Formats: sequence, C-alpha cells, structure tokens
Amino acid sequence: MATQGRRPQRRPHKTTKPPQQKRLPGQPKQKKQPQKVVFDAPASVPEEPRTFRLGVVPGATPGKWIDIWKKRMPHVGLEVVSVEVADQDAAIDAVDAALVRLPLDERTVDALHVIALYDEIPVVVAPIDSHLLAADELRLDDLTGEVLIALTDETLPAIDAPGTVAPRFAPMSTADAVATAATGTGVVVVPMSLARLHHRKDVDYRPLVDGPTSTVALAWPRERTTPDVETFVGIVRGRTAQSSRAR
Repeated sequence: MATQGRRPQRRPHKTTKPPQQKRLPGQPKQKKQPQKVVFDAPASVPEEPRTFRLGVVPGATPGKWIDIWKKRMPHVGLEVVSVEVADQDAAIDAVDAALVRLPLDERTVDALHVIALYDEIPVVVAPIDSHLLAADELRLDDLTGEVLIALTDETLPAIDAPGTVAPRFAPMSTADAVATAATGTGVVVVPMSLARLHHRKDVDYRPLVDGPTSTVALAWPRERTTPDVETFVGIVRGRTAQSSRAR
C-alpha cells in the first residue's frame, strides 16, 4: 500500500492551563504590585571594635565563662584585669564588671549591682611535716596553740579562734604567708583556691570545716549596665544565647 513506510502523524499535544479564578460580581480587578527597587539603600554599619574588661581577684576562676564569651561574642574582645582584694572597691570603676570577694564597702554597694556566685571553703596551710596534716579535715579547736599568720590581703571574714597565738610579726601577703608557713613559723587560713594558687612542695592544706567561707560575686556599677554587661551576666547565670536579657 502507498501508506506503508510512512510515520503516522502525531496529534498535537494539548496543554492544560490552570483554571483561572472567576471574579465575583462587583469584585474589582486585582492590580499587580510593582516590586520596589531601592538604588541608594544604606549599607549595614559594622559595630565599632570594643573590648569587655573583666576584673578578677586572685583565686577566682572565670575560665569557662570566658570560653563561652569568645564563642558567643567573637566580635568583642575580653580583657582580664587582675584586681587585688584590698583595692577591689576602687577597681570596679575602672572595668566593665569584676569578680570580687564579699563583703564590699557599704558605701560602694549602694552604687553597684552585686550577684553572689559561689562560696569557697577555707583551708589551713601548714608545713608538710605538721601534725595537722594527719587529719583529712580540721576544726578551729585543732588550731589551739598554733601561730595564726595575719594577712594584708585578707580574703576571709575575721576568724574567731581563741586558742590560736597572735604572731609577733606584721601581717603579710598571702604568698609571703604561705612561704612563712613552710618554715614552721605558723599556719595560714585562706580560701582553697588561693592555697592552690600559691602551692609549694613544702606545704599542704586541709579543709577547715567550721571556718568562715569566702563568697565570690560579680559586681558592676548600676549606671553602666550595658548590653555587653548583660550578656556576661547571662553567661554567668547559665542563660542561653537566645536569651535577650541577662536579668
């Protein structure tokens, strides 16, 4: 036949259009809104470089908080400023916030926000061959007859130990007091973190279970509660990055 070998003609493919929504009677036609094009849009202004200054008294350990700050606030540097306990009241004004030891001067507290963080137990530092180290822990009564070395940088409330002997030498710094205790001249009572900070091979320490504790707190001036301060307070309190405020 004549049609053999010919390809059959293809039928044209019908395209189906989506059904158009019918306008209701009296409904006005919807006009397409033209897209807004802003030719002179201002560029985002980067934050000014700045540094958060954190005062830290000896023995305080802000390491984990600093690590969190670096991850959460990579655009803001953090500078640790060493603060002596004897000067901590005045030093707070020179930093954004400070880890201090309570109590603070009453006149200073009125102008500050203060958050107590944790209490440190006291320990007795004695020479390595002292009989006091035979026990796992000590009480004030165990110090009867011992020379209790006085400190110029006192970090504990006054110790009421009637059986102890007052030293015949002037108060000294914690570092010097630990060195003096190593000679067998006396013992010194300090927070555990300071005993670790000034550790020597010729001394050791034992917890003083009925001694006064040392409270470490975060303090900053009330009038300088900045967003950076609130962020650090939130970190210290364990708040997540999604929390907008530290309070």
